Amino acid sequence: MPISANVLQPLIDFFEGILKFFHDTVGFSWGLSIIFLTFVVRAALVPLTVKQFRSMQALARLQPEIKKLQQKYGDDKQRLNQEMMRFYQENKVNPFSSCLPIVAQLPVFFSLFYMLRKDLRRDICPSINGPGTEHYANPIPCGASHAAHFLGIPDITDKATGMVLVVLVVLYVSSQLLSSLLMPSTVDRSQRMIFLALPFIFIPFIINFPAGLLVYWITTNTWTSVQQYLVRRTVGPIAPPPPGDGGLFDRLRHPPDRDGGGNGAAPEVEQKERARVPAGGPPPPPPRKKKKRSGRRR
Repeated sequence: MPISANVLQPLIDFFEGILKFFHDTVGFSWGLSIIFLTFVVRAALVPLTVKQFRSMQALARLQPEIKKLQQKYGDDKQRLNQEMMRFYQENKVNPFSSCLPIVAQLPVFFSLFYMLRKDLRRDICPSINGPGTEHYANPIPCGASHAAHFLGIPDITDKATGMVLVVLVVLYVSSQLLSSLLMPSTVDRSQRMIFLALPFIFIPFIINFPAGLLVYWITTNTWTSVQQYLVRRTVGPIAPPPPGDGGLFDRLRHPPDRDGGGNGAAPEVEQKERARVPAGGPPPPPPRKKKKRSGRRR
């Protein structure tokens, strides 16, 4: 067993216990148990995701000051890094918190990878890889059996082939692209392009992964897409539109004049007309003079 698997063995045993709970106690299939394991892991990471979103909000609000520092110390990279770190500390912002949910998922990914190659093969098909069998030390894929089958996938412990592989790759790429497209608009364009290209770069590697690992990856991508939408509605947008753009936020900040001025300032002609009118309103009309009647009577 590789050294990395030995290091992760406590996590492997922990997540295997969750899978066995869903399979043995709840009665789910092994494939459905992997999906619910994904739900448990992602639900546990929700606080980190909210923290990530709030950190991105804070960074978006501080972008003008960050750009000023970059312009001021752009020629001195060491001084720029020092000033940036001091700036983050003063404003209590962690620029690396946005990576926490992704980093936190890596142990789960590697643990499930080793489980599907070792431990779960013994659990799913004990007649082939169980204790006392010749393959116990180095378990082999379970093959097309009822226990290893899930939603058209013949064996979740082995790599997919044929149309099953094509469908899984399409689902993986589309779910990854959707989660990348739902990323906040403050993400740099070059970074967004990298995220959009990553699914295609990973294809040569994932086709050799056990099919159950692709089920986990597709599920976590779908969770990410739904979560980004819900967190955005709950917490708010990353950065509201700047003042003066004429949008909803600008209209709320600067309500239009009753006289029809959209930005609170009357046109030049109206200002001149108002200047002619005294503050107390227009003067009353002069009293009409009564004509005197002559004293002669007809």
